[in-house]
Amino acid sequence: MRVAQVCPRYWPHIGGVETRVKEISRKLVEIGFEVEVLTTDPSGKLPKESVVKNVKIKRFKSWAPEEAFYFSKDLRNYLLKNSNDFDIVHAHSYHAFPALYASQAKGKNMLVFTPHYHGTGHTLIRSFLHIPYRLLGKKIFEKTDVIVCVSDYEKDLIKKHFDVNKKNLVVIPNGVNLEDFKVLKKKKKNCRTILFVGRLEKYKGAQYLILALPNLRDDISLEIVGTGPYEKSLAELARKLCVENRVKFFRNLTRSELLEKYANADVFALLSAHEAFGICVAEALATKTPCILANTSGLNDWIDNENCFGVDFPIDVDKLVMLIAKVIGKEVNDVKLKDWNETVESLVGIYEDLINI
Repeated sequence: MRVAQVCPRYWPHIGGVETRVKEISRKLVEIGFEVEVLTTDPSGKLPKESVVKNVKIKRFKSWAPEEAFYFSKDLRNYLLKNSNDFDIVHAHSYHAFPALYASQAKGKNMLVFTPHYHGTGHTLIRSFLHIPYRLLGKKIFEKTDVIVCVSDYEKDLIKKHFDVNKKNLVVIPNGVNLEDFKVLKKKKKNCRTILFVGRLEKYKGAQYLILALPNLRDDISLEIVGTGPYEKSLAELARKLCVENRVKFFRNLTRSELLEKYANADVFALLSAHEAFGICVAEALATKTPCILANTSGLNDWIDNENCFGVDFPIDVDKLVMLIAKVIGKEVNDVKLKDWNETVESLVGIYEDLINI
């Protein structure tokens, strides 16, 4: 079966969409599927075509103001010309244009859509543009044969905002590669670390962790893993608060380096205003690292006050400081996490059902 995975960005970029597409693509290839990832590269620095672990990757020139939208005439034209060559075109992310291109190009192929839907834009301007964009966005749902949500929260939000056939909605959560985490052990350190992993955008909430640092013990530092348009603002905030020596930024880590960051952290924090799922939470828990999460959106599903602790949104920094002091270094109990193999098994069932219609 030939499958195209269409997404705005792909690994080595870090993010929920990027991780999901990478994991399902590699595992589909392992079980005999032919997979081509069609994505964009506004930087022009990554290879236009490559093969990584037998997954074919094509990157198209795009325009992504403030690392958003990912307009790409070249990707759209490629899909219009080649969609019929695929049995399944699986588009990802409502919040960027590649999924719209996949719906516009739909021909004989079946279309699967994973929206990673947040319900709004991530800046004031993007929130404003989100309203007229729904007129275009709803056309993706109209053309889609099956909508695969990553959480019940996302499914309910889509039902609330769009007139979709409930029979076409399924939930297949993200997973983790559980085998990767079995060999990891926490190293002894002379300091304690708060870890943030994700795209550096304001809505992700890394700024609250920097604001908390001056009121935390001096032996507590913050590690921020990721890239994005908000990086300079975060670095400037750290300098302004005189905690720049306690904040370290990491970009383009290898997979093994990222897993070590999870394992060696004393607490993981994600204070995002909008999340459909939160893969990084699952990965942190897989390394027995406790989590502090914004008590909102899809992150609510993780909060159990044993391994994952919530702080109300909008974030009160004083309350955040008290919670970090309470949770940092806490022992994590066993958590049942879904493996990517289970995710892919469910997805294969969807693909095969569509082909056999």
